[in-house]
Amino acid sequence: MSSDVEKALEGVTGKTAIDAQKRANESLAISKCKDLFRQEKALGKDFSSGPCLSSEIIPDWACDVAHNPREEVDNNPENQCSAFREGKAHHFVELDTEGNLIKTY
Repeated sequence: MSSDVEKALEGVTGKTAIDAQKRANESLAISKCKDLFRQEKALGKDFSSGPCLSSEIIPDWACDVAHNPREEVDNNPENQCSAFREGKAHHFVELDTEGNLIKTY
C-alpha cells in the first residue's frame, strides 16, 4: 500500500493508535502482574496451586499463575481468575510459579 493511502486509512480508522494502545496496555499489565507476584512472594505466598493473583490487574486484564509445563491443578476453576472465566476481563497475563512470563492473551 502506498504511504499516502496508509496515512489516509490511519486518519480514518486510527488503527495505528489503537494498536499502540493495546501494546501499551499489555506491557503495563505484564509489569503490574510481575510486581504483584514479587510482593506476594515477599509475603510468603504459596504459588504451587497456580492461583489467580488479580482479576483486574488493569482494566480488562487478569493476572494468573500457572505451571510451565501446565499441570492438572492449573485447570481447576478455583485457581483461575474468575473475571476471565466469566468474560469480565478479556485478557490475561500468565506467569509461572517463579514469576516468569508464560504468555499473554
